[in-house]
Amino acid sequence: MIKGILVFNNHGKPRLTKFYSYYNEDVQQQIVRETFHLVSKRDDNVCNFLEGGRTFRLGQDLTNLIGGSDFKLVYRHYATLYFVFCVDSSESELGILDLIQVFVETLDKCFENVCELDLIFHVDKVHYILQELVMGGMVLETNMTEILTRIEEQSKLEKQEAGLSAAPARAAAAVKSINLPNIPTPNIQLPNLPSFK
Repeated sequence: MIKGILVFNNHGKPRLTKFYSYYNEDVQQQIVRETFHLVSKRDDNVCNFLEGGRTFRLGQDLTNLIGGSDFKLVYRHYATLYFVFCVDSSESELGILDLIQVFVETLDKCFENVCELDLIFHVDKVHYILQELVMGGMVLETNMTEILTRIEEQSKLEKQEAGLSAAPARAAAAVKSINLPNIPTPNIQLPNLPSFK
């Protein structure tokens, strides 16, 4: 099971955090810091995963925070961003590396050459893309064509809803712009009613 997905830049600034187990905000920030320190110090020519409690000595803090030695960090470094998946021992390291690749390629297709700013300014869309891949810590879909189809369908729905929400304003503007002929108002005199004193 996937316990968390972290994306941070070369300076450790989180750009996307998604946890599938409950951690309070302070613990989440500590997990991001510890993970960044572990991953950023590694050479580019070493493998892209760390196992808790094995030959790679993970920080004691991170082992305790995430839930013991039964977890792995699987990551990939692309340009200025680290994509890190915190998983338990039931997940395949190579499968998670492939999932990271699908996630990055999908982001690249959606944003046409994705960069760090896309993750900052389009957080809702990035989370939607991630939800098409992973939900509740379980992998849902790995076929990029299928994921892109769902994203296009969502974009069409959003455009339709934007059109519907703008409809009342367009109708009011249309009514205001209609040139109606001046209808003469009849000059009706009402009789004076007696006043009660």
